[in-house]
Amino acid sequence: MSDLRSDPAVRSLLERMPETIQDSFSDEQLTHLKVAIGARQWGNHALDCRGVIKILKYRYYFVVLAGRNRRGLSAKEQKMAKIAQASIVTFFILIASLTVILALYLIKSALGIDIFEGYSFGVWDWFKNLFK
Repeated sequence: MSDLRSDPAVRSLLERMPETIQDSFSDEQLTHLKVAIGARQWGNHALDCRGVIKILKYRYYFVVLAGRNRRGLSAKEQKMAKIAQASIVTFFILIASLTVILALYLIKSALGIDIFEGYSFGVWDWFKNLFK
């Protein structure tokens, strides 16, 4: 019984009641209360945005929740998380690399350095035309 009473959902519910009522619940009653309120427990999230949007005569609600994942992931979910993480890191490295290459190319062109005589990618001319 002490394990059930120490459950955060049950404890939160019981703390809002007078002490005499708290002590009157049996284990079976507490178990059913936990099942009844357990499906509605969201916990605390770093981002918790809820609202209602009215479109014509209908109202739609939205909920955006984000925070640290405390759930245990299955092997398939772990694999997908690793793939997603690798994809995101690869994307940001690619974007950063392309940005650095572009900056170096523009610096080279601004200094008048020609690597291939008589050949240009046209990036420098495009860049100059942006500021005319």
